[in-house]
Amino acid sequence: MERKELFNQLSALETEQINPNTLDIDIVSIEETIRLINEEDKKVAFEIEKVIPEITLAVETIKNAFELGGRLLYFGAGTSGRLGILDAAECPPTFGTKPEMVVGAIAGGKEAVFVAQEGAEDRPENGANDVVKHNVCEKDVVCGIAASGRTPYVIGALKKAKEIGCKTILVSTVSKETAIDNGAIADIMICVPVGAEVIAGSTRMKSGTAQKMILNMLTTASMVHIGKTYGNIMIDLKPTNIKLQERAKRIVMKLTGVDYSIAEKYLVSNNWSVKHTLLVILGNISFDEADRLLNSSNGKVRIALGKIEKKNKNTKN
Repeated sequence: MERKELFNQLSALETEQINPNTLDIDIVSIEETIRLINEEDKKVAFEIEKVIPEITLAVETIKNAFELGGRLLYFGAGTSGRLGILDAAECPPTFGTKPEMVVGAIAGGKEAVFVAQEGAEDRPENGANDVVKHNVCEKDVVCGIAASGRTPYVIGALKKAKEIGCKTILVSTVSKETAIDNGAIADIMICVPVGAEVIAGSTRMKSGTAQKMILNMLTTASMVHIGKTYGNIMIDLKPTNIKLQERAKRIVMKLTGVDYSIAEKYLVSNNWSVKHTLLVILGNISFDEADRLLNSSNGKVRIALGKIEKKNKNTKN
């Protein structure tokens, strides 16, 4: 693509336009500057609401992949790449997943997480190579994150993933009409046109906020529906520090009614597994029995408890 053609395409992006609401941002008071930013941020959630059907389809795709042993891999550049890495990094402590279940890759590699590597995003082959490097297979879901919907690194990753046979998702913050024609490389397009940024072209702002909210939805909803929570309580967390250990005790106390010392005793004896501890206490069963129940219930505590209740009723009858 010639530079002039690229110039024209990028100039047409909504995020590159001048925001008429923030023209005086450099001469108003600090408080008014903050209010202007906040007013623009308020608009993001309403735009995301319009693409809930697409997000739902993406979550269903990710959930199905997880249940078949597949992974979710994010590919992005700059802010988009960092947000993918952040979302991936938060899954193990929150949902007890293995680090390889949700993975984030960024143009320029690990160094780009801390120091911008702006030129790294310009080569589609870098994205394709990173897909290969992460041993992506057809069971996986690859999600490209690009505010413009056309970052070469992301497009290269999506194309390679498509060749492999993966399901592919694109998250962008421009309209479908503005984003590059991704029909051939993205099975699901989540396009949230956030409009002109507070600072023209600074997609770390509204675009970044929108991307973070969407990634939260993708992983959280997927994890909820594969049994990583009981109601809205995280029960598959890994208590790897004092704060998480105390949270695990609170969860057990809340859901079973036992006191602090009993919750601690059972958690310690059940390898700090909240799921197993809940079943052991509520079902009055052993750790091994709880383990077998969880395995036969796809890890879902609610289903396992239902089996215990049904067994107890049959025993009484």
